[in-house]
Amino acid sequence: MHRLKISLLAGILCAATACSPRDFLTRRLAADLIAGSDTFKAEQKFWLRTGITSNKDYFSPQYLLLQHRGWITAANVACAPDVSPPPCWDVALTPLGVETFHDLMPSNAGNSQYFSIPVARRQLVGITGISKSGNLADVDFQWKWVPLNEVGAALYAGSVEYRSTAAFRKYDDGWRVVESSGSRTGQALDEALKDSETSQ
Repeated sequence: MHRLKISLLAGILCAATACSPRDFLTRRLAADLIAGSDTFKAEQKFWLRTGITSNKDYFSPQYLLLQHRGWITAANVACAPDVSPPPCWDVALTPLGVETFHDLMPSNAGNSQYFSIPVARRQLVGITGISKSGNLADVDFQWKWVPLNEVGAALYAGSVEYRSTAAFRKYDDGWRVVESSGSRTGQALDEALKDSETSQ
């Protein structure tokens, strides 16, 4: 009964002062603002380079995975002047790789040897905490990658969850998530996602 009275009183005060649902930074509002932000919705892209590639790139974790899947093959070649360190590799898609990547390549890729494909998108798992101080707040949240295709499923384990903290700021029209770096109000969402820690 006491909670009902408090809720009614808060509703009357809110109506009298013309406040909006964005005036109160709840976990639900924080989740909606993070999940709906352009930064969070941006797809993860994988850049594939075929042709002459450095030893460092060819033996990177991503390329080793592509080799393991049988999607790429390579022959040892002399390095081009702008490619180092030696040795170098002439990377090509295998027939299985062509089949896998064909529909994922941009239509304007043509004979390009360097192109990107979308492989995953972020999914918000939940808000784990909110710390407010006046018109500023830090919101802790968990998220994971959701693969968009076979390549994404190979590169991103869908079961791995990440922890991030993003800055929020209250404006005259309510709370907003700070999306890009350069803000003095805490860690912006773009930096928070880059600095994510794996959940235990």
